Amino acid sequence: MTPLSPELSEKRDLLLARLSDFERVAVAFSGGVDSSLVAKAAQIACGDRAVALTAISPSLAGGELEIAAQVASTIGIRHELVPTEEFENPDYVKNAPNRCFFCKDELYSQLERLQSQFGFEAVLNGANLDDRGDHRPGMQAAKNHQVDSPLLETGFTKQDVRDLAQHWELPVWDKPASPCLSSRIAYGIEVTPELVRRVDAAEQFLKKRLNLTELRVRHMENGLARIEVPSPALPVLREPNVIEEVTTYFKSLGFQSVTVDLEGFRSGSLNDVIPLDQLQKL
Repeated sequence: MTPLSPELSEKRDLLLARLSDFERVAVAFSGGVDSSLVAKAAQIACGDRAVALTAISPSLAGGELEIAAQVASTIGIRHELVPTEEFENPDYVKNAPNRCFFCKDELYSQLERLQSQFGFEAVLNGANLDDRGDHRPGMQAAKNHQVDSPLLETGFTKQDVRDLAQHWELPVWDKPASPCLSSRIAYGIEVTPELVRRVDAAEQFLKKRLNLTELRVRHMENGLARIEVPSPALPVLREPNVIEEVTTYFKSLGFQSVTVDLEGFRSGSLNDVIPLDQLQKL
């Protein structure tokens, strides 16, 4: 195990003490590093009285469900799948900047319906200190459903999360963030299962072709695909054979044209167009 600083050791102890207050807990579990750390802490604090619940939706990127199952097995926590129906909600489909609220509202509503089946008294998410100040309408849904954020409550930063996850030898400790596929669709374009499948296929193709773990394909207006990759990978995308290969494949998926963002990959870049007075922050 990698060593922990005295400060992080204290936060770890606070986290475990916080979770030990609960008789039974459910973790909103995506398989990312944040929710995986909460699941591990819940398993340590509550044992078989903890359950990890993963939403099943068309907006889940390819491979993410398999990763979540693997991590849950490594942790030793009970893992259950929960179908969600956010695509049946017109407020979600219209894809306004608060789309994430309706997604999380649907998720937490579904989890509440399972409360009697699993007997949990609290739902936990993976929000941490670094989530504050970002555009996070889903956090309002968490507040509305009285979801607990133990990492936030005990002062964890994103780096703290990764450091403790590495100490606990979680396989996703260095896993890049993987927001839902709907976050790749430009605001104002209706989100459909077809569009998110198109984006997913495009990203999976590029990851394999460029040997990258982190990139984005943004679905813009008029069928434009905007590719974001880390800056060192930009020269590869300018090679004539790669241009032809990528363009041909993307058009076969239904994109009308393809462009590359010269600023490179950056998480949440679609939020740049949201007026300041519409940003929802924690």
